[in-house]
Amino acid sequence: MKIATFNINGVKARIDALANWLRDSAPDVALLQEIKSVDANFPREVFEDMGYNVETHGQKGFNGVAILSKFPLEDVVRGLPDATGAGREGVDDEEARWIEATVVGDKAVRICGLYLPNGNPAPGPKYDYKLRWMERLHARAKELMEREEPALMAGDYNIIPQAEDAKRPDAWRDDALFRLESRAAFRRIENLGFTEAFRARVQGDGHYSFWDYQAGAYDRNDGIRIDHFLLTPQCADLLTDCWIEAELRGRDKPSDHVPVWINIAA
Repeated sequence: MKIATFNINGVKARIDALANWLRDSAPDVALLQEIKSVDANFPREVFEDMGYNVETHGQKGFNGVAILSKFPLEDVVRGLPDATGAGREGVDDEEARWIEATVVGDKAVRICGLYLPNGNPAPGPKYDYKLRWMERLHARAKELMEREEPALMAGDYNIIPQAEDAKRPDAWRDDALFRLESRAAFRRIENLGFTEAFRARVQGDGHYSFWDYQAGAYDRNDGIRIDHFLLTPQCADLLTDCWIEAELRGRDKPSDHVPVWINIAA
C-alpha cells in the first residue's frame, strides 16, 4: 500500500496539478492538508472519477484535511478528539485540522491525517494554541498506541524535529516550528513508541519537504522537513520504504510542500 501525505496549499488553485500528480504517481491513499474548501465545495467528483473514495473535513479559505483512498474507508472521524475542550479549559477546535479512518486493504490500518497549527508568532496566543493542540495529539497518539494495531499519523506537522532537517537551522531558532517547546512536544509523542518513518529509512541532512516561495528557496535547496509519518510498532513492522518526492516542487504552479511517501505491506 503506497500512502502519501501532501499539503497542497489550496485544492481549487491546484486542481489540475493535483489530478496530474494522482494520475502520474498513483498513491493508494493520499492524505491532503490545506485544502482550503468547505466540504460541500470540495471537487470530489474529479477524484471519485479516478477511483478514489473521498472523505473531507473542510473549512472556508483556511486549513482543511482530506483522505483519498483506492481502498474502502471505514469509521471516519473528523476533528481531533476532545475538540469541545471537555475537561480542558480554553481548548478551542474550530479549525479543521484532523481526519482519521480505517483503510481496509490486505490488512486494516488506522490512518490519521493532520495539519498541525503553525504557531507563529511565538510566543503568543497562536503558539499557545499550537502547544495545546499537541497535548491533545499526544492523548490521541497514546490511545492509538494502546490499541496495539497498525496505525499511523501523517501530515504537515509544522515541526522541524532536528537541526539537520533545515538548511539554515539558525534562521529558525526562534520560530514556532523549531522552538525547543515544539520539538519537545513532538518528541514526547514519538517517545510513546512511534517510528518516524523517514528517519527510519534515510539519514543525513539535505532532505526537505517545504521550500518558501520567496528568494528562490527551492533552487538553492533552502528548505525544511516538516511533513512526517509516525507509525505504531505494528505499522512500523509493515514499513518497506519512505521517500520525499522533492522534484514535484519544480513543476508548474506547485505547492510550497511536496509529497512524502511510505510503502507498507498492507
